[in-house]
Amino acid sequence: MLSQIFTAGIFGIDGYIVTVEADSQPKLPNFELVGLPDAAVKEAKDRVRTACQNSGFRFPETSFMVNLAPADRKKEGSAYDVAILIGIMKCAGIVKSDLDVSDKCFVGELSLSGNIRSVRGVLSMCVAARDAGFKEFYAPLENAREAAAVEGIKVYPVKDMRSLVAHLNGSEPIAPIDYDRDEFFSATANYSIDFSDVKGQAQAKRAMEIAATGGHNILLIGPPGTGKSMLAKRLPTILPPLTFPEAIETTKIHSVSGTLPDGVSLISARPFRSPHHTMSAVSLVGGGINPMPGEVSLADNGVLFLDELPEFPKQVTDALRQPLEDRRVTITRASGRVTFPCSFMLVGAMNPCRCGYFGHPTRKCTCKPLDVKRYISRISGPMLDRIDIQIELPSLSYSEISDNTESAERSETIRERVIAAREFARARMGDAYPNNASLDPAGIRKYCKADEDAMELLRVAYDSMGLSARGYDRIMRVARTIADLDRSEIIGAEHIAEAIQFRSLDRKYWGTGDE
Repeated sequence: MLSQIFTAGIFGIDGYIVTVEADSQPKLPNFELVGLPDAAVKEAKDRVRTACQNSGFRFPETSFMVNLAPADRKKEGSAYDVAILIGIMKCAGIVKSDLDVSDKCFVGELSLSGNIRSVRGVLSMCVAARDAGFKEFYAPLENAREAAAVEGIKVYPVKDMRSLVAHLNGSEPIAPIDYDRDEFFSATANYSIDFSDVKGQAQAKRAMEIAATGGHNILLIGPPGTGKSMLAKRLPTILPPLTFPEAIETTKIHSVSGTLPDGVSLISARPFRSPHHTMSAVSLVGGGINPMPGEVSLADNGVLFLDELPEFPKQVTDALRQPLEDRRVTITRASGRVTFPCSFMLVGAMNPCRCGYFGHPTRKCTCKPLDVKRYISRISGPMLDRIDIQIELPSLSYSEISDNTESAERSETIRERVIAAREFARARMGDAYPNNASLDPAGIRKYCKADEDAMELLRVAYDSMGLSARGYDRIMRVARTIADLDRSEIIGAEHIAEAIQFRSLDRKYWGTGDE
């Protein structure tokens, strides 16, 4: 007897449908599993047999051939266990042989007791099942709410094989999960940190607000203890809330990576990733024999913070150049090509030298001039080209540190301005560009209209600072964002002047203009 059951696998961050074909023949007991399975899938034979018996069912003493189609794609992981056992049970009559399962998709790992364990990538699998026309999706109890975020398909939470068989045979129905979208939109991210925690640094806070508004990458330079890390960690608190499509995309990445927090069905807060400087390029951009998302993809729709930026190996920082431009990472392996989204804001932080006190007003720098130059030069020109805003953080005075008044703005207030400015920009650009940082030369010509005084100021700066065409574009993009915060369609001289200030550190630290 032949039965067909449907399950799903993962390739990259996307799911695909797998057909489990189980064939039973009245021969000596045997169990063959084919379809390019990896070691975890091959071991399903033992898990399936033991789980069946410990669930109170007799495993059929016949010859079984189980094929996982498409047979030319390598199957990985343990999510196929439930579908394999259901196929065998259908052949044996434990599950009604006339049951129509053509609109049902089953995923889950079996324990030896018959319980169904959670697996990675359930959200992506459910999306694939919905897109393939399935009406019902059976997921482990721990993953069910994650899958229920997908519209257009019923999601059934399954605890063990005993209850699943009872449901399929109609004796003990399982109620599907209803996901209320209003629950997501009402679940605003509650942050335990706030911009008001940062003492002083008014100009740096202004730069962070501009970066958040336009989606600009930003570099913070300053001696130790000036608040660089504090500002970076608080950047997500002033970014607009995730939209539902952004939340789905972000959750898919974290679900596939196995980093989705317990009890979280859908990520509602923008990610903040802060990897250590000893990481490898593969850990940063993704890869491996079986490609997995890296830190740039885990930071998708959020913030990637690289503290002590010069300490990262040059190979690692240079690997960021293509993701920053394309907003996606494509990894090619013998098994195929995988693309991971990585639309993130980069925040870099660094000391002005190895000891941290180059240019400090009161503390003496112990580094030699050549050492300072060598330390700064670890950040390559092409990498620097992809950072729109540079800001220097001065050391705090005693009065700033000891000030305990409540005068500092809270993140909520800043976020309201950021959202208003983004809406102002969206009304002008529509869906042509997601933010000002993504404006290309054509977009700059179309949307960055400046008055005569502004263009004259930019001309003087272009000649005196030795700017390149790329530097000109960066200043125009930042000036466009500053004008949006002022609700101005025309870029004025004051907007250009402020934008130029955020490009003034090239000459001081790297000894060049913008070549």
